[in-house]
Amino acid sequence: MHKTSSSSSLGPGGLDLTQAFFKPIHSAAPPSPTKRHTKISVIGAGNVGMAIAQTILTQDLADELALVDAKPDKLRGEMLDLQHAAAFLPRTKILASVDYEITVGSDLCIVTAGARQIPGESRLNLIQRNVSLFQNIIPPLARYSPESILLIVSNPVDVLTYVAWKLSGFPSNRVIGSGTNLDSSRFRFLIADHLDVNAQDVQAYIVGEHGDSSVALWSSISVGGVPVLSFLEKQQIPYEKETLVNIHKAVIGGAYEVISLKGYTSWAIGYSVANLARSILRDQRKIHPISVLAKGFYGVEGGDVFLSLPAQLGRGGVLGVTNVHLTDEEAQQLRDSAKTILEVQNQLNI
Repeated sequence: MHKTSSSSSLGPGGLDLTQAFFKPIHSAAPPSPTKRHTKISVIGAGNVGMAIAQTILTQDLADELALVDAKPDKLRGEMLDLQHAAAFLPRTKILASVDYEITVGSDLCIVTAGARQIPGESRLNLIQRNVSLFQNIIPPLARYSPESILLIVSNPVDVLTYVAWKLSGFPSNRVIGSGTNLDSSRFRFLIADHLDVNAQDVQAYIVGEHGDSSVALWSSISVGGVPVLSFLEKQQIPYEKETLVNIHKAVIGGAYEVISLKGYTSWAIGYSVANLARSILRDQRKIHPISVLAKGFYGVEGGDVFLSLPAQLGRGGVLGVTNVHLTDEEAQQLRDSAKTILEVQNQLNI
């Protein structure tokens, strides 16, 4: 499939149509050399990849968007569908190809491609198939965009972020996973719903594995700057621990419920990843719970493992890990979550 752009300035016979429509103003100042041209590549044009692409376009996060997928017809159809919305969107050049060369010069490469589980297939075998897939994806991305940041969305995200780090040769600050950024959004929503407040006023994190061994940091939850649990204890207001457990279970089960109802998740992860892209490319230095190389933080030892911790994101990728206070129980749960991921990693052929 040939690379296709959203427009061409040449008409019949090589006539420059720009000159035909616009009279040049020779005294006009040239474009500022300091303006940065931002390019994002999305690998995988499935439901998740296209939800991310659509959100990136509507939020005006890139000057150029490149889509890569193994299915040329589907890919071209998605590209044309987005291009046809040009009159309603911020100006973005949209490209698509099965060839990774189209990603050259990307500032951010978002990987959503992944194998689907076959009925009866073990989780480990599925992960190994995704590792094989990543061996064909990550090296060309690293070759064509050696200064880019890799953002892994494919599941299991923590293990595959580790795989991407190994295959790319990039420093760990430039390889991150979407991790529990969405889990934490679900967590904030459920707490806000329970307390009848706005979710944007809730500060709360899910950390650890993006999966069943995730850890809810109840001790650090605050609403409008007020630490919730310590406030309740000081005011001697009783609360049931079972309520907390059930909220965490609802966070873990949230994706499963959506999948059982509509067949896949897409919109929430689209907004979540665009949220991460904005923090990175706009150098916003916001704190997000994302999958990072966790060895040495919060007592996590025993091997190189990626799991979600509250981290500051900016133009250089991960700028630092936030020193959030954990109770002894939370710290132990986080270390146990790391062991769960390491047990899977140690069985892979990398």
